[in-house]
Amino acid sequence: MPLVTTGELVTRAAEARSAVAAFNIITLEHIEAVVAGAESAEAPVVLQVSENAVKFRYGRLLPLARAAAAAAERAAVPVALHLDHVQSDDLLRQAPGAGFSSVMYDAARLPYADNLTATRAATDWAHAQGLWIEAELGEVGGKNGEPPLDAHAPGARTDPARARAFVTDSGVDALAVAIGSSHAMTTRTATLDHDLLKRLTATLDVPLVLHGSSGVPDDELIAAVADGITKVNVGTALNLAMTGAIRAYLAEHPEEVDSRKYLSVGREAMEGAVARIIGVLAGTGPATA
Repeated sequence: MPLVTTGELVTRAAEARSAVAAFNIITLEHIEAVVAGAESAEAPVVLQVSENAVKFRYGRLLPLARAAAAAAERAAVPVALHLDHVQSDDLLRQAPGAGFSSVMYDAARLPYADNLTATRAATDWAHAQGLWIEAELGEVGGKNGEPPLDAHAPGARTDPARARAFVTDSGVDALAVAIGSSHAMTTRTATLDHDLLKRLTATLDVPLVLHGSSGVPDDELIAAVADGITKVNVGTALNLAMTGAIRAYLAEHPEEVDSRKYLSVGREAMEGAVARIIGVLAGTGPATA
């Protein structure tokens, strides 16, 4: 079916008091697995391409974006394309022509005033192009090879009053909030601050996004959706599934050189992970620690 917009999927999720799953893609196998997993779960999904993924692909956005769009247009469920964690203004400006309906502009590394100035400028440009825009306030951490974030450190989490001013002054359509998760976690041990999330939900009138969701246990994800999260970003969980499956396959078949054999195993593992996570967010999957 035709591509849909991220804003449309998030709005529907907010109205239903649910959350849309957004998965970061790196390879064609990621794309196929996410679409197949969403079809299996009979749920809409967001395909996300991060700036780091673009760097991995020799700095070229279009090859991966074109593949994602082609897969989305042939999907049996609604699929949107989102450009994630963009710090480069040049990359931001490539989004509309590459089929993306939304972008997460990441200036959270900057001091508050600089973050606001940069995000306001990005928002003005994005809205003029018809793009839905997400930003981040607080320190989710764990990106670009950073050491794991101490999510309990003073100042790491998103302050509701400052968040309200930031949303008002920047004009963003959604806000990624720091409530205890961290990017690139390989263990599911994150504990979310649900009291803070409830205060953020009560204070803000834009959808809230959870980054670093791979490290969050199922029961915490379910509670986060109940408390107001409407977009859940997942990346590392797919890489764990793919890498684990490929390692196991090659350990059993050390003589194998046909990449289709082990890539298909990795793709299947990611597909299962996608379907499971979507099920958890929809309240139909298992809640495990």
